[in-house]
Amino acid sequence: MDINPIDLIEPENDEPETSANREKRKSRLNSAVAIAVALIATFMGICKVKDDNLVQAMQQAQANKIDDWALYQARNIREEIAKSNVTQLKLQSLSQPSAVRADYEKQIAAYQVIADKEDQKKQEQKVTADKDQTTYDQLNYHDDQFDLADAFLSLSVSLFAITSLSQKKWLFYLALLPTIFGLVMGLSGLLNWQLHPDALTKLLSENFLEKAAEEKIVLSTRTSPNPKVL
Repeated sequence: MDINPIDLIEPENDEPETSANREKRKSRLNSAVAIAVALIATFMGICKVKDDNLVQAMQQAQANKIDDWALYQARNIREEIAKSNVTQLKLQSLSQPSAVRADYEKQIAAYQVIADKEDQKKQEQKVTADKDQTTYDQLNYHDDQFDLADAFLSLSVSLFAITSLSQKKWLFYLALLPTIFGLVMGLSGLLNWQLHPDALTKLLSENFLEKAAEEKIVLSTRTSPNPKVL
């Protein structure tokens, strides 16, 4: 049997093919990252429009609440003044002759009507102010959803950027975790879903407020004058 000398030659290194495959995989990963970032950016833009409208509605509800409570206090003052006049006129009528007491009774009845009317309007104003607070809380509920969606989607965009630079496929799958959570929270805000991670929201908001209040108390304690020792 004749031996072909060409068969004895080792095949050349297939480096060009491996490099081509590597470039192909890199291009595929970058395309996936680009598509994911584009979709996330579009979704974040839609959520931003809705969130801005929510913030405006929250500001309006807050302003209405302040106005309603101010009017509540004004009606409360009017009621107290009317009650004070009723009491004063009753005391003055005791020292007046019988012929004059009838005029006092008319004035007492008139101020009593004013007091009752202001008390009724005051209670109605309180109900309106409570409704404003309820509206604000409901809007803030969905505003928290959009805030969480924005935070986690921004995190996912950062992870996708690192994925494109490092070409680590496992980073792409890791970036999908905050992406999914952000999409769920964004859809909850858009579709009025009752999905609200209270623990996470408190961690990002109420702890800061409590810490600020504690620091204020400590600061006031330090700046208060020490009692003099006799």
